[in-house]
Amino acid sequence: MIFCALCISTLSVAQSPRTGFLPPLDIPLELSGNFMELRSDHFHSGLDFKTLGREGLNVKAVGDGWVSRIKISPWGYGKAVYIDHPNGTTSVYGHLKELKGAIAKATLDAQYKARDYSIDITPEAGALPVKAGEVIALSGNTGGSTAPHLHFEIRRTSDQHALDPEAYGIDLPDTTPPLLLGLRIEALEPNSRVAPYPLKAKGLALQKLDSTYTLKTGTEAKALGAIALSLNAIDKYDNSGNSCGIRSIELWVDGVPTFSCHLDEIDFGLQRFCNAYMEYDLFKRNDLNYNRCYRLPNNKLAVYGPEAAQGRIVLASGEQRAVRFRVTDANGNVSILRFTLVGATATEAAAWSVPTEQGELFSYKNENTLQRPGLRFNLGPNALYQYERITYTTRPAPAKALTPLHIVHDPLVPLHIAGELAVEVSKPPARTDKLLLVKVADNGAVSAQGGHYANGWVTSKVKSFGAYTVMLDTIAPKITPLDLKADMKGRKTFGLKVADDLSGLDQWSGTLDGEWILLEFEPKSKTLRHTFDDRSNAPGKHTFKLEVNDDRGNRNSYTTTFTR
Repeated sequence: MIFCALCISTLSVAQSPRTGFLPPLDIPLELSGNFMELRSDHFHSGLDFKTLGREGLNVKAVGDGWVSRIKISPWGYGKAVYIDHPNGTTSVYGHLKELKGAIAKATLDAQYKARDYSIDITPEAGALPVKAGEVIALSGNTGGSTAPHLHFEIRRTSDQHALDPEAYGIDLPDTTPPLLLGLRIEALEPNSRVAPYPLKAKGLALQKLDSTYTLKTGTEAKALGAIALSLNAIDKYDNSGNSCGIRSIELWVDGVPTFSCHLDEIDFGLQRFCNAYMEYDLFKRNDLNYNRCYRLPNNKLAVYGPEAAQGRIVLASGEQRAVRFRVTDANGNVSILRFTLVGATATEAAAWSVPTEQGELFSYKNENTLQRPGLRFNLGPNALYQYERITYTTRPAPAKALTPLHIVHDPLVPLHIAGELAVEVSKPPARTDKLLLVKVADNGAVSAQGGHYANGWVTSKVKSFGAYTVMLDTIAPKITPLDLKADMKGRKTFGLKVADDLSGLDQWSGTLDGEWILLEFEPKSKTLRHTFDDRSNAPGKHTFKLEVNDDRGNRNSYTTTFTR
């Protein structure tokens, strides 16, 4: 996950009167991300709590229960513990530094049994009981975290849907209504017309008058035909200058309910549809939180209300429609936006420029294939959220590339399902098993996409549009010991840096005197680290050996001896 901008708030350490849950940390809690806040490819599924900018704070079970799952990975939630509670909920604690007590022992046993750092185990109910307030772990920064913090969730145990912890006992002082920052008008049909935004603005500016928002003085919302609206709305907790997510939006046009959405539950199987809920390109490029107040055709989120219009508004020439938005945050604070939509005249609408449609039309309903010299790109049904015209260009091969740079559409148009991309290599090298597909960012940064070679083509699944080429990786990962000494007496850990120049670390195995030992991979620092345990702590002289492979099978090894 991505550690969001701070939204600071203080939580009392008293038990919640609603659920009896305790806070998961001893310190006054500062919130750094809230439930269903917009994130890349997902809604945020819990609350992020700051940990004083450091690791190692005690993490406590919020209530009585038993450990139902332990998942350890270099990615995602990193080290995570799940606790089932008798009230039908599951609490989740992510990005942990280390586990404690019987939970730690069960985890270590499972890792040695699997001979793997990454595990996902589900202990039998009651095998690992915990009490409210019991220290289960230390806070950390593992997995996809970008700064020390505790990720905390409440889920419904029966279906593992994430629920708002603020509605289940985590009380956060919040008397600040949502902030409404901008409005966009979206054309829904080819003959619809929308007035251009002022200068380089991405939407119409809003202003607050007493307790109600309206359009900025001198601004008109003009359009013609079938249109819909998007609203840039964020929330702030007390004593915070930073942005978090809202809870619901309701829209009326001429007093008629036209659209609503309620962000109060997450089905993890539908998470990626968040990209269809938001204005994805503005979120990625401009960090703007525009909520679409209409539904794209291929959006299966169950967050929308029963309104027949589903956000669709039809404006006739000269018509005026009264619009009212009501936006609510997690604690019931409300902001209202009122303005008038004006139907443009035919003369006005004719003067508004309409982007020229280019590219090959892809349907979100069906399978689509783009085939050009040296390239095949296939998208299955439901890979797009709406009909899209897919553009394609090429550029000369960048440094170290074996093919031209194939630019398949715009990376700011989201894909829901990965496509299959095949690039032809006209002069394949002798070691075709070392070929891989890579994505090249605008700044030239290269990210490996993997793939396999067959009959002159390298083929791989890709999760986004963008610029792709083929490169060759024949260089083994580099191993650099960090704190391995000849005398390791009294030391608790040792680490090695493992860097790979292209395809990325795939497998690693460390042995001590020929027996497998646990090495924890931290991708942010590219390090493998061993913490001495009851399988590696014997006194005397030992031989340590590390073997690493990258994704193309290039192998390196390192051997040393030390005294314990």
